[in-house]
Amino acid sequence: MSGASGEERPPLREVIARHGLNASKALGQNFLLDQQLLKRIAAIPGDLRGGSIYEVGPGPGGLTRALLDAGANVTVVERDRRCLPALAELNDDRLTVIEGDALAVALPDVLAEGGHIVANLPYNVGTALLVQWLSSEVWPPRWASLTLMFQQEVAERIVAAPDSDAYGRLAVLAGWRSEARIAMRVHRSAFTPPPKVMSAVVHIVPRAQPDGVRFADLEALTAAAFGQRRKMLRQSLKGLAGALDALEITGVDSARRAETLSIEEFVAVARALPEARK
Repeated sequence: MSGASGEERPPLREVIARHGLNASKALGQNFLLDQQLLKRIAAIPGDLRGGSIYEVGPGPGGLTRALLDAGANVTVVERDRRCLPALAELNDDRLTVIEGDALAVALPDVLAEGGHIVANLPYNVGTALLVQWLSSEVWPPRWASLTLMFQQEVAERIVAAPDSDAYGRLAVLAGWRSEARIAMRVHRSAFTPPPKVMSAVVHIVPRAQPDGVRFADLEALTAAAFGQRRKMLRQSLKGLAGALDALEITGVDSARRAETLSIEEFVAVARALPEARK
């Protein structure tokens, strides 16, 4: 049977108090309790009725409630077993709760083809999970969109444009075969406990992958280039096999700095790496 609707469930603060759920700093937890705000986040991917949703780190289930209320079938993965009784209280046959580490989860086990990933990501694993989802060997990926809460600084790095301080590896990896935008900014006061920084929700949708470029090459290239971002490429890339020859093949000036290259230029250089290494 389906569980209670949003109006019938006890307030989240009451559930948290009853189960003694203090947010764990070690797990990067900050609970979001404003149901109207959570409803707005759940609406970002579009109509979820009957759709498949994967949520990481649901905590006491605030966002989970909003996703269920939107009509979705939701699978959550939670590391913190203290939260499991609170999630069990939702008592909804459209909810599947898995105790485990999201970094070790295989998407086919938790998300139907064409489903959405929606999560207020734990701060300490958010970036690693994003890179994992963006680096899928199969593209287009299993997910139709990612709607993810990050620290605002991380969110701005994901959507950053060239020639900006925030532009770096994350922007290139997000931009090479997807489109990312900041869908909503969230004040620190919305969380319990309030984090020291502001947050933002990033919405990412996949697009066609450029031909002939491997994620491993792009990742190695951006790691080297932005590892010494203030240096010219001829310096920052000299330790990466084939990189300087790849610059020459693509006509990218080795006197430039990493932050001046467009995503398309990084993709072109990464595509040339295998040829340059012959």
